[in-house]
Amino acid sequence: MEERNGVDRGFIEELTVSVSWRQMETGLMANSASGMAVHDECKMKFLELKAKRSYRFIVFKIEEKIQQVVVEKLGEPTDSYEDLSASLPPNECRYAVYDFDFTTEENCQKSKIFFIAWSPDASRVRSKMLYASSKDRFRRELDGVQVEVQATDPSEMSFDIVKERAL
Repeated sequence: MEERNGVDRGFIEELTVSVSWRQMETGLMANSASGMAVHDECKMKFLELKAKRSYRFIVFKIEEKIQQVVVEKLGEPTDSYEDLSASLPPNECRYAVYDFDFTTEENCQKSKIFFIAWSPDASRVRSKMLYASSKDRFRRELDGVQVEVQATDPSEMSFDIVKERAL
């Protein structure tokens, strides 16, 4: 039994394994930058959007009380970009992904998945900081995002901007 600074090394290793197992059991992964966890449902719904095209968009919210990113709203496959825009609150931050279908100049049907970081000017400073510090880590959990848009006001994420960024 090896001790370092009066602490049993075996105990520390056992504690570390126990904490890691608890995170796996609850479906949470901590975001090292902000301490934020990402619930497995976020990744599962994103995979359904990407692979099965079950949703047009997903809006994600950080539940500050439980320090976790959760799914707030799922857009039906028939929903429009305007439906996504209307789902983003005017004074609260959110993340969203949007499956954008378009036709190229060569008349080919294509699709790109957008990640939108919505941080309106009217939102609380604390909320803006929390979403900003969690964004990169959360986005990496969503493997397959092709374009990122950061917006503080609806004009910065207009349909024309999304269309332009897709081409």
